[in-house]
Amino acid sequence: MIPEIASVCGLYCGACGIYLATQSNDTEKLSRYATMLGQPLSETRCDGCRSGSKTAYCNNCYMMKCSREKNLNFCGECNEYPCEELKNFQQQMPHRAELWKAQSRIAEIGAVEWTAEMKTYFSCPQCHTGSTSYDLKCPKCGHVPGNGFVGNNRETVMTYLENRKNS
Repeated sequence: MIPEIASVCGLYCGACGIYLATQSNDTEKLSRYATMLGQPLSETRCDGCRSGSKTAYCNNCYMMKCSREKNLNFCGECNEYPCEELKNFQQQMPHRAELWKAQSRIAEIGAVEWTAEMKTYFSCPQCHTGSTSYDLKCPKCGHVPGNGFVGNNRETVMTYLENRKNS
């Protein structure tokens, strides 16, 4: 059984701000995401890539549609991997930086074990609170970095956040 939060492309849904806000029922954060994405709040809640409740953006995911057509669980199983669509997707946002590593790890240990590793990787090393790929510090205790991903990709994440703030 593949966990709902193990996405087809190799993203860990547990590190998504929308997913985390949905799980904690943080309507204020969900409203901000809805505004940012230009969609209604009702289409912003998400329980993971493989769930029945996904954001409007994730409902239109090319990789999910492609994997269903090819009867594959993950992009890494495809003989066209990595396709141009996935390469373009990976390059667009910092939180997608480790997709190739994720696909390799999923193939090596399976989706259940990978998901458990990602839960730890995207949690604060001090208080173990889960956080997003963009939390430079833990939202609960303030520890820097907020999680392992940010520790490994700090410069890329900081540049992205700075550019976003200035635009």
